[in-house]
Amino acid sequence: MNEITCIGILVADLVGRPIDRFPEKGKLMLVPEMELHAGGCAHNTGVDLKKLGEEVKVVGKVGRDGLGEFMINSLRVHGIDTGGISEDDEHHTSATMVIVDGQGERTFLHYPGANRGLREKDIEDSFLSSSQIVHIAGSFLMPGFDGEETARVLERAKNLGALTSLDTAWDDTGKWLSTIEPALPYIDIFLSNRDEAHHISGKTNLPDMARFFMDYGIKVVAIKMGEEGSFIMTEEEKILVPPFSVVAVDGTGAGDAFCAGFLVGYLRGWDLYETGRFANACGAMCVRKMGATEGVGSLEETLAFIEQAEGKGKHR
Repeated sequence: MNEITCIGILVADLVGRPIDRFPEKGKLMLVPEMELHAGGCAHNTGVDLKKLGEEVKVVGKVGRDGLGEFMINSLRVHGIDTGGISEDDEHHTSATMVIVDGQGERTFLHYPGANRGLREKDIEDSFLSSSQIVHIAGSFLMPGFDGEETARVLERAKNLGALTSLDTAWDDTGKWLSTIEPALPYIDIFLSNRDEAHHISGKTNLPDMARFFMDYGIKVVAIKMGEEGSFIMTEEEKILVPPFSVVAVDGTGAGDAFCAGFLVGYLRGWDLYETGRFANACGAMCVRKMGATEGVGSLEETLAFIEQAEGKGKHR
């Protein structure tokens, strides 16, 4: 069992589906399903890691409000250490309206809230020192922490003996590389989706994208491609990992599930293909249920899902 610290965004998600059109201005439209879920990259990745058998600490910020209590309680219910979560007196807890269409594709309206207030000073060395991996979850959505402050925390983590990883989000400011570049030299594992990796690197070819990040010293780059699977590259290998075919109900949290699966496989020493396949399976299982973490299973359930899909079981 490994210990992983997830530093990043905590978000209350109000998820409605299926929504394939919007009402006229000033009008009302009934929605078949609407649910409140705990979400945000740090929450989702942390819960998924816990389900997969790892010990997890989540570090982040919430407001002093009902949604903040809701977020903390969700993590505690899953047995996750919340000692690194602080309350912000200036902002409410971050929230997102997640609009899911009939095919499971998501559109977001996001309020950054207390995630704006997360700063380097909130992250004590004790949160980092016992971790095998320190994972930044939701880069570009923490304006006070992104960039130089993220870089300093990652450098501290590496000096304390941890591996480091970072997963990106969409940068609505359009700054991309100028924001994240200070942190890139301190990352061991870089996780992103194809659109985000393209906007950061300016590259369109997958190997060129990965090489762009590896030139900063990053050891492994994993690019999420949804229904097309994933692309993973190190100095020794570059592979395309095929997707799993499932009926998508809600894509919320699929990228975070991929990250959790990838970190589990990497820490267990699986080869690159096994690690990517396991990560893809976590993402595929996630989209089968409403909510960002409800569809993700245990390690054993995920391996059984892969065995059923492939008719074999080479994982360990």
